[in-house]
Amino acid sequence: MKRFLPRACAALLLVVVANGAGAQRYEVDLSQLDPSAVLATGGDVLLRAPDAAIDDLFQAVHASSRSRAESVALCGLFEPDAERSVQSFQRAVDRLGDASRERFAVAFTNVAVSGLQGVPQPYEPAQAQQVLKRAAVTATILHEGFMLGLSSTGTDAASREARCQSFRWLVGVLKDMPLAERAAATRWLLREGLTLVADSAGPGSR
Repeated sequence: MKRFLPRACAALLLVVVANGAGAQRYEVDLSQLDPSAVLATGGDVLLRAPDAAIDDLFQAVHASSRSRAESVALCGLFEPDAERSVQSFQRAVDRLGDASRERFAVAFTNVAVSGLQGVPQPYEPAQAQQVLKRAAVTATILHEGFMLGLSSTGTDAASREARCQSFRWLVGVLKDMPLAERAAATRWLLREGLTLVADSAGPGSR
């Protein structure tokens, strides 16, 4: 996910919502932002963006996770063997509805702009892991099969579907956590990926 983040930010920085008399359109506009500057900062963008901006991104993910069709498109980006290029991210976003595409465009732009201009925010990876661990424990209690799906490593359709369903359940639990904890968890997921959540929440974790 470390490679995915700067590319994803750059990709969505190119997408702006143009409101006209007709339907919404998504166009490339480089006049306000410099994607190369975003790329140069790498994961630091996430660490400098304020919690509120990170939470906008989480809310966009949560909204799409409530749709089975849209969550499939997003889950593909969290697969261990996924191609996390600009093109693959754009293809995933293109599969979402107009409202979801607008949410992601606005959220990623806010994260990138505030991250480029901001100062490092308090972030402890170990604390983020604990947030995700608690969320995983709650999801395990609420949803039968959660941990089995989360720890699935297969590349077959059934395994991918199980991981995606567990991802949706995890996001649903995170939605009810305090903003600071949601932001920490979102930073972790974007920097480290979903597979390490299963590692941290497994029976041998502390």
